[in-house]
Amino acid sequence: EAIATACFTQNCSIIHRRFNKTPYELINDRKLDISFLHVFGALCYPKNDREDIGKLGAKGDIGFFIGYSADSCASRIYNRRTNKIMETLNVSFDELLAMAFEQRSSKPGLQCMTSGQISSGLDLT
Repeated sequence: EAIATACFTQNCSIIHRRFNKTPYELINDRKLDISFLHVFGALCYPKNDREDIGKLGAKGDIGFFIGYSADSCASRIYNRRTNKIMETLNVSFDELLAMAFEQRSSKPGLQCMTSGQISSGLDLT
């Protein structure tokens, strides 16, 4: 699923050098709207109407976004409470948390190190 989504976005974002437009823009005379795509592994809260989950209500279930349904426009969510994968249309995403984690976990200092520093962990200069 992740590979299919990556291929879709790449095919819609490669710019033709002669026209300076993507293939989608050349055919449809407008830019593609990809605002519906979500970050894989993003924290999300599927709406639960079927069972009473306490005072937390809609945010009582916590899940992770794992992809899109092949049969409908629903999202596939891994529900941590039930340990099952569910497909639902009613879900709210918390992508800011995923982006903050990526920013915190990236280490720009590693890009500036030389091979001697990386292999030994010490500054050899």
